[in-house]
Amino acid sequence: MRAKITYAVTAAVLVVYFVLVGSRGILLIETGTPVTIAFGVAVLVLPGIGLWFLWKNTQFVRRANQLAAELDAEGGLPVDELKRTPSGRIDRDSADEVFAQRKAETEDAPDDWRTWFRLAVAYHDARDTPRARKAMQRAIALHDGKPAPAA
Repeated sequence: MRAKITYAVTAAVLVVYFVLVGSRGILLIETGTPVTIAFGVAVLVLPGIGLWFLWKNTQFVRRANQLAAELDAEGGLPVDELKRTPSGRIDRDSADEVFAQRKAETEDAPDDWRTWFRLAVAYHDARDTPRARKAMQRAIALHDGKPAPAA
């Protein structure tokens, strides 16, 4: 729940920031000189890109959470069997061991979104966020029956 609140607050702050930047871009355009119009258009591009990025990330998180809920209902969520350091961080060797199991499961069933979801969790536990995201994107695509992105 804390992660959802943090995400919502961060998204709200970003939207306020995008509105403020966008209003400055409009003010520059309203000035009417060629240079300020060019700067105003350039400034308006940044909030547009930011809003698109925020929207795509929100969709990704929402879809990943839906898959997690579905997998939980099936009883297929990965069990947290990782060893932890005294500070609570995941032990790297433990994460690597679980990752090897998850990778083997995925290689045995490459068209099953469930194995890709569990592999994404293993990548995340091993602190490999880019690969975790790609594995989750593949799980989402397989679940939706779309062509899966390249791994």
